[in-house]
Amino acid sequence: MTDAVLTFAQTGPRKVDFFSEEAMARVQKRYRAEARFKAYGLGAVVLAGIFVVILLADIVSKGLPAFFEHRIALTVTLDAAKIDPEGKRDIEVLRAADYQRLIYDGLREEFPGVSDRRDRRKLEGLVSTGSGNDLRTLVLRNPSIIGQKTTLPVLLSDDADLYLKGIGTRVERAVGKGTLDIKQQGKTVELVGSAGAFAAPLADVKARLKRLASATEFELQGLSAAQATANAALEARREDLTARVKDFRQRSGDPASAETLDPATMPSELVEIAGGLVRLTEIAPGRAAGVVLLPLAADATRSDSWHRTTYTTPESNRRITDIEIAWLESLRGRKLTEKGFAWRFFTNGDSREPELAGIRGALIGSALTLAVTLLFCLPIGVGAAVYLEEFAPKNRLTDILEVNINNLAAVPSIVFGLLGLAMFLNFFGLPRSAPLVGGLVLALLVLPTIIIASRAALKAVPPSIKEAALGVGASHQQAIFHHVLPLAMPGIMTGTIIGMAHALGETAPLLMIGMVAFIVDIPQAISDPATVLPVQIYLWSDLPEVAFQAKTAAAIMVLLAFLFVMNGAAILLRRRFEQRW
Repeated sequence: MTDAVLTFAQTGPRKVDFFSEEAMARVQKRYRAEARFKAYGLGAVVLAGIFVVILLADIVSKGLPAFFEHRIALTVTLDAAKIDPEGKRDIEVLRAADYQRLIYDGLREEFPGVSDRRDRRKLEGLVSTGSGNDLRTLVLRNPSIIGQKTTLPVLLSDDADLYLKGIGTRVERAVGKGTLDIKQQGKTVELVGSAGAFAAPLADVKARLKRLASATEFELQGLSAAQATANAALEARREDLTARVKDFRQRSGDPASAETLDPATMPSELVEIAGGLVRLTEIAPGRAAGVVLLPLAADATRSDSWHRTTYTTPESNRRITDIEIAWLESLRGRKLTEKGFAWRFFTNGDSREPELAGIRGALIGSALTLAVTLLFCLPIGVGAAVYLEEFAPKNRLTDILEVNINNLAAVPSIVFGLLGLAMFLNFFGLPRSAPLVGGLVLALLVLPTIIIASRAALKAVPPSIKEAALGVGASHQQAIFHHVLPLAMPGIMTGTIIGMAHALGETAPLLMIGMVAFIVDIPQAISDPATVLPVQIYLWSDLPEVAFQAKTAAAIMVLLAFLFVMNGAAILLRRRFEQRW
């Protein structure tokens, strides 16, 4: 020790270099490192924010169409012979009438020229199969309208609704140039104009032929000659592809040759002229031939006003045909179509028809399930937290309990589903696909989170609160329940709300107990079959109809809104009741 002191006294204090070039370089290097670290953190936050914005924008853009629906103002004759033949106004008789047929009859009156059986089916397919229920409700509310004509909004089918929303095929519209001579014979019509009247659509057809040639040639290259030789069917396929490539190349190479518009491979070209609509079947630079979809004026032989509409997707690849498009455009032209908010999305249960499907059953099922979850997990979780934090002896048993509770918070949720399947369904025999079982399973899932959050809230209360209560004569139990627990309640409520929000978004454990079933009826009790919103989203996302994609995104928007509300409530409660010690 003496040697050390002498050495320090002899050498003096160590000199620190602050201002040399080396020291300044080290300082600048440290500052640059800190700036890079801040930039990395800011970049990560900005990147995450961009991803969130993109995700929300994608969900909203896809889900907004589901909140609106298209209807047509249809005049329907309420024939008393079909609704109430005996005139007794019996409720059961009125309810059993075929109102859907009355809707179809009213629709055919709008298009009296539709006589073919196949076309009548397509015409009837424009309206929803559930539109008769709206008419039934109207008649049951006011039976006095039986025997009269009434105009009511009739819900369109999902395919017609998607077309009017502009979802599906790309549509290109153009004003026709020049004057066309009209030569009509029955259902066929020939349109003759100047040399360049149909040059633009013909050029589009030629360009599509080039693309078809390239695509077919690529498919042909994938079919090797060796494979084709070994299989007669493949050899025939290869020869067919070769012939098609040659045909496409030859036809696209001659820009002035006429083309036949095959509905299987070519876009649909529709011409609106003389008050009617014509689908082109053959096109040349100065003339075109087609089929009448909507009748032209009887005396029309010439017209200098015409419009051309191109549907880029071939008719064979669309869910809606050209004749159905013509009917819809006719209804829209007569101001019979209307767009309104789809209240049935919130008032209907699930359905196989996209335009009728709603989330009411899933919303009520979620509410009942969360009510059961809260009823079980809140008192048990808070009670367990109070016992472990304030009353349990500190020994090996309580240490094991605390470790297991912390581990249960990290267990995959599907494990709780397996536990619910084994215990609640197989052992106790509780009803399958019921909010009661779903609530019990989610209570097991949320319980560790509530216990951990409640213990943390109890620890956050200063010990002086309990000590002061004990000092004035309160018992240990009175000090905890009268003083500590009320002050810890804001933290407990925050943890509970966050846990319930976690439960609201869970799907995997509910799938294991059968809540994935197709449920049409609205549940009335916790023992009725039901589903929840996340499971409803999962079911819709697996369906092939395009309209269910919008329904899925809209249901996700509703679920996110609930989650935002619950997390916002947790933040407000924490700020409202937060104590500053």
